[in-house]
Parts: sequence; structure tokens; C-alpha cells
Amino acid sequence: MAIHPIEYRYGTPEMKNVWDAENKLQKMLEVEAALAEAEAQLDLIPKDAASEIKKKASIKYVKLDRVAEIEKQTIHDIASIIKALAEVCEGEAGEYVHFGATSNDIIDTSQSLLFKESTTIIKKKLISLTKILLKLADEHRNTVCIGRTHGQHALPTTYGMKFALWADEFHRHIARLEEGRDRLCVGMMTGAVGTIAALGMDGIAVHKKVSKILGLKPVLISNQILQRDNHAEFIMNLANIASTLDKMALEIRNLQRTEIKEVGEKFDPRKQVGSSTMPHKMNPISAERICGISRVIRAYVIPALENNPLWHERDLTNSSCERIIFPEACILTDYILNLSIKLMKNLEFYPENIEYNLNITNGLIMAERAMAELVMKGMGRQTAYALVRNCSIKASEEKKGLREVLSSKEEIKEYLSDDEINEIMDPHKYIGSSLEIVENVLEKSKNWF
Repeated sequence: MAIHPIEYRYGTPEMKNVWDAENKLQKMLEVEAALAEAEAQLDLIPKDAASEIKKKASIKYVKLDRVAEIEKQTIHDIASIIKALAEVCEGEAGEYVHFGATSNDIIDTSQSLLFKESTTIIKKKLISLTKILLKLADEHRNTVCIGRTHGQHALPTTYGMKFALWADEFHRHIARLEEGRDRLCVGMMTGAVGTIAALGMDGIAVHKKVSKILGLKPVLISNQILQRDNHAEFIMNLANIASTLDKMALEIRNLQRTEIKEVGEKFDPRKQVGSSTMPHKMNPISAERICGISRVIRAYVIPALENNPLWHERDLTNSSCERIIFPEACILTDYILNLSIKLMKNLEFYPENIEYNLNITNGLIMAERAMAELVMKGMGRQTAYALVRNCSIKASEEKKGLREVLSSKEEIKEYLSDDEINEIMDPHKYIGSSLEIVENVLEKSKNWF
């Protein structure tokens, strides 16, 4: 019976397959095979034994059910894998399985392989989402809209600015993911306390060879485990990605509100149902799901940080926690990335509402421009600010347009003509350097991927 929503509701087959129990077992078997191969190259175990171990180190031979059956007796997952692998090996080969290693050599190195697969998937989707945002930035560089600060109408901006801003942020996420992966995805074959004592003077050579065989960098130093600062960094990177996805989805949700409705997620009224009781509802369910799940991903940061301080050379308190947070963080981050790609690819725009909202304050959003123009005409900045502020208050209280109030002030008309005031009040002509800024992002992005 399925219990966790990841089992039946959330997640993509692609990422679930990475963290599937059989794939995890396969990766651990691959580490055992690499260990045997490295030891055979250094004449620490017979070459034919290593060959047999490598051949049988596969879920084709070592079955998950058998490992689970053994674990009921051993109460130890790695010991169960060792026994299950050893018993399918012919001859004496099984005697050499796991020589010189400790459990976490297998666990941590195989997890590095899982992280490598996971980050590859996540990076691919980050790039895909970033490209969609860049396309939207290009298409909407001239779509002038109202910018809001503190939930209030502030100054005109463009949708090109919004999308370019997010694209630039995801570019940084890709860079952080790449940089962190080099520290996270490392090999370790260093024994019970990190000294590789069981393999004598060949220990470091085995450690390096195992990593090379698996396509990993050997860790420079460890104790019984790879240090968890790198794992915490990875979870923090995922949480950071989730926060940007949350921010983006939150903006779409706000902009889709009935009283704003400038953009919104695609809704198919022929099939979708927004409410079980309100027939008219068309809710931003994908954006809301992104926001909700991002909270769960961010919640994994604290346990990830707490997994770093352990007793002496290692205790077991990180293990049970990581069995939960590693797969869930990867699966859920990948899932909301998928949702975000779909959301942004199918955004619906409502130009008439964008224009309506731009003018809803009757020109008050142009107060800054009026002040700036007065200053450039020779009025002192503080004087201009106080004068335009009084005009704005008057316009608001008397429900008049700011243009009308500005035109009625003799002290303003000394500096600005009616034609100049009319020009000042056009929000489409007060977007500053936004076109150049967006163009700079688009130009820089040519070297991002």
C-alpha cells in the first residue's frame, strides 16, 4: 500500500529511478566490484577472484529480496550485501569481497554516484527552465507593466526585466550546483577511521584506483565517512533552487489574482476543475504546489547541517536521516523544476489588464519622473520632492489625475510646459535602461551553456 505522496503523486520517473532501491543496490555493487578490481591490479587479491566479483556484482545476480532476507538476520545493510554477493560468486571469489573496506566506503562512494546522476538531471532541467525564461525576456522586453514594492504600485518596469532577473538567478544556481558537485561526488575507500590500515602501504593506491575506476575524484582525507559539510552544501543548493522556484511561482500566483490578472498559468476549462463547489474557479494549482513543496525542501537544510557534527570519527545519527532527506530532496526538487518548466512554457498573458493596471493610479506612479524633470530644469531636489509629493497627496485625496494637479501649479509651470507635463505622464516612456539591461542579460547568456 502506497503511503508517501512521492510513491504515487510527486516526482518524475527519471529521478525516482535514480533513488530506486535496485539502483542504489546496483551502485553499491559497482563499488564492491571497483574495490576488487583495484586490489587485483595491486596483487592484493587473485585476478580471477576480482573478475568473478565484477561479473556477479549486478542486480542480475544479487537480488534485492535476498539482501532483505539476510538483513533480517544481520540487522546490517552492507553486511547483507556482502553476503549476498559472496554467495553468488563461484569458487573462492566470494572470500575476497569487501576486503579492506568499511561499510561507509561503500555507502558514501555509491551515494556519490547517485548524486552525480541526480545533479545531471537537475542541471539539465535548470538549463531548460533558464532558456524558457530568456525567451520570455526577449519576447516581453517591451511589455511595460507596473512594478510593485511593498505590494503597492511603484514605477513602470517591463516583463522582460522580470524574466531576465529570474534567468540570471538560475544561471547562478547552475554554477553553484556545478561547483558543489566537484566537492560532493568523490570516492572514498579509506577504512574504518580513514587511515586505510587494513590495506597496509597499498591503501592510498587502492583508494585512488577505486575512484578512478568509478569516474570519481578520490577524497583527500576522511574519517569513517565523507565529511557532511559537502552534503549540507548540496541540500542548501537544492533549497536555494527551491526558493527561487517558490519566488517565481508566488509572483505568478499574485499576478493571476482576479483583481490583477496580468498573467496566469494555463487552465483548460474543458478538462480541469478549479473547485468542487465553485464552478467558476480557475486556480493556480501548479504554482501553489511549487510553493508548498519548496517549503519541504528548505526544511531539509537543518537536518543536513546537523548531520555534520558527529561523535569522534563517526556515529550513526546521520544515516537514518540521510536515507530520507537525500532521495526526497532530489526527487522533490526535480519535480517542482518540472512543474516550473511547464508553468513558464505555457504562461498566459492579459495585455489589456497589464495596461489597465499600469494606469490605475491616475498618473501617481509618474511622480518620481515629475520630480526628476523639475530637478533637471533647475529646481532643487528637496523642493521638487516636497512639491510633487503635495501634488500627489492632493490628487489622491481629490480623486484627480496627477497630470491635472501638476498643470495647475504655477511654481511647476515656471519649469515645465503643458506639453512637457503630458510627455512626463506617459508610463511607457519611463522604463529607464530596462531595454539595455535585458539586452545585456540576453547577450551574456550566449556564453552560459
